[in-house]
Amino acid sequence: MSAIQMEFNENKTINAVLYIVSKLKRSDFHKIFKILYFSDREHLREYGRTVTGDRYIAMSDGPVPSNLYDIFKSVRGDGYFKDDGKFGVYFSVIGNDLIKAHKDANLKQLSKTDIRHLDNSIELYGNLSWDEIREKSHDYAWRSTTINRQIKFEDILWETGEDDEYIEYVQEQNLLINLCKQV
Repeated sequence: MSAIQMEFNENKTINAVLYIVSKLKRSDFHKIFKILYFSDREHLREYGRTVTGDRYIAMSDGPVPSNLYDIFKSVRGDGYFKDDGKFGVYFSVIGNDLIKAHKDANLKQLSKTDIRHLDNSIELYGNLSWDEIREKSHDYAWRSTTINRQIKFEDILWETGEDDEYIEYVQEQNLLINLCKQV
């Protein structure tokens, strides 16, 4: 069976970030990344898809959403590609890693289940210290991945307690979705 691959949803991710920033006292890269990871993990477990579609990289301080990290770095001015204002209209980076929102989240871009999982992750992890949330994100999926490599969605599902049968089901559904997009 093929590996689970999600399609990154830039618009949904930007709105999820704006939503998270509006709910947190301190919105730094690390906290936003971890809130999204836990939201994506639980949404994947419950619905077979993530909120963002982003792929997570096992970095030393925990899972990092690859595409979003590239966006943040471009807004900060040190990314692989230059922002040219595309993302700067939504938020800016203060200092090295604080996100300041310039717009409110467009909640029409997020499903009710997306918002529910974002709210749940904010409630569970939003007030944790940097060290506490880092420790919680060093889960089975992260530990099973070589540093600076992509965390497999299958390992994320294993972390949530799902079994081989459910993981195979998600793989099959993912394959069907990807096939339908090619038609």
